[in-house]
Amino acid sequence: MKRFFAGAAAASVLFIAAGFAGYGDLYLSINKNIDLFGRVYKEIVTNYVDEVDPERFMRSGIDGMLETLDPYTVYYGGKDENEIDLLTNGQYGGIGVSIGVRDGAIIILAPMEGYSAHKQGVRAGDRIVRIDGVLVTGMDPDSVRSRVRGEPGTVVRMTVEREGEKEPVEFTLVREEIQVHNVAYSGYVKEGIGYIRLERFSTRAGEEVRAAVKELQVKGSLKGLILDLRDNPGGLLNAAVDVVSQFAPEGSLVVSTRGRREDEEKEYRVDGVPAAPSVRLAVLVNRSSASASEIVAGAVQDLDRGVILGTRSFGKGLVQTVIPLTGGSSMKITTARYYTPSGRSIQEIDYLHTNRDGVFATTPDSLKREFRTLGGRKVKELGGIEPDTAVENGNHSGYHAELMRKAMVFKFATTYVASHPAPEGDAAATDAVLKEFEAYLAQQKFEYTDPAEERLAELKRTMTKERYAAASLAFVDALLAQLKKERGNAFARYRDETARELSEELNARYRGETGRIRVSLTYDPQVLAAASLLSSKSYDALLAPKR
Repeated sequence: MKRFFAGAAAASVLFIAAGFAGYGDLYLSINKNIDLFGRVYKEIVTNYVDEVDPERFMRSGIDGMLETLDPYTVYYGGKDENEIDLLTNGQYGGIGVSIGVRDGAIIILAPMEGYSAHKQGVRAGDRIVRIDGVLVTGMDPDSVRSRVRGEPGTVVRMTVEREGEKEPVEFTLVREEIQVHNVAYSGYVKEGIGYIRLERFSTRAGEEVRAAVKELQVKGSLKGLILDLRDNPGGLLNAAVDVVSQFAPEGSLVVSTRGRREDEEKEYRVDGVPAAPSVRLAVLVNRSSASASEIVAGAVQDLDRGVILGTRSFGKGLVQTVIPLTGGSSMKITTARYYTPSGRSIQEIDYLHTNRDGVFATTPDSLKREFRTLGGRKVKELGGIEPDTAVENGNHSGYHAELMRKAMVFKFATTYVASHPAPEGDAAATDAVLKEFEAYLAQQKFEYTDPAEERLAELKRTMTKERYAAASLAFVDALLAQLKKERGNAFARYRDETARELSEELNARYRGETGRIRVSLTYDPQVLAAASLLSSKSYDALLAPKR
């Protein structure tokens, strides 16, 4: 209770300091509701028929309030300190592994190179059994992560089951300060065309991009650059400004913000000499590119500094600020909206307004305003960043989706690498490897239902209900029988797609994540399209004003 009232008092002071002292009615309302909230909390905790956990109950109350706002305003308890460090600094205390669930077991998805787990020999595919003697079977991944993470320098004992080993393997690992890299990979995809994959925007994002550009310039003649922001959910606003600053002219406006308070109205400009001021630039985005990714893409587009390629981005134009609270807790709160250099907001969803069905409001295309880039090209507000040239990333088959859902490729790779030494070069899904994989699928009794079968089965049920003639039903039965025969040929039909997925996973095991990415770029349709565009006259045509 002391913590609550201390927090309530601190909140009151915060509001006064923020400039609300002049708003008498608002200040009185805040104090009145804080008092009401405290009374309800006290009565429930002290008088409810069953004992109530004060900490858990308070957390539920806070989470309930925040659920009425946007999904980006969240509370972090003291135990979430690692999440704050990861969000802001790109670092946390741990052993350097990413984990997930496969067939109900907690699995090592990938050890991070250079850290304790990797150095001690932990492998992708290892099944975690115990952490410091505690059985983790049945735990959710977050609970296991919290046991693995901790203060750098402390020891964690981990027991795993490994493919090909009869007995569990035990590791004594030392937690370290894990620095998560923003740039996951950089290299050349063809002569003169460089590639940088940026996966997050923590403090050092701009610095890492600059270093990657300099390395590419040393290794070859850098004439064009692909900056890959696909699946990048964003991060720090200042980090996004730093990234744009590596390409745009000094002094250029990158982004501006506006909120309720005057001190939230800011302009962020390029400060310093860019690393690649004139290199042709293509930025890749998709529906999972959000927040800081969209700040970068929006600035590049509005400044006509490069072309945006791929599919429409997510549409998150809200700025969050991390505010320290009492007891080591903190809150990430939306404090402003951001605007691209042309003055447009790209926020798609209005989280404070819903329709009759409870669906959040969005603005129809017909009501979206037009803005102009620096060179006069037309761009629209509200709804993410529309690419200058739309390129889909290819649709995976239902067969591929089922292989991934059942983790067949991941589990086969675990079995395969246990009995096959690393090749000298990149691992390839040769005919021999594919034959082994096909046999493995049969051994695992992998079953796949063709989507066409499901649709035909549904059609037959509808036709039966509507009393279609027996001859018509027989025709559908014949088609179903033919599709079942074709199902046996699914492996052959999707051979190339399967081979690519196998190559990626095997190279991830033998060469780490850089190996996976390097191999994937050789057939990535959006990367190939960007590389071709950067080498053609179409690049200048796309940046020319549309009259």
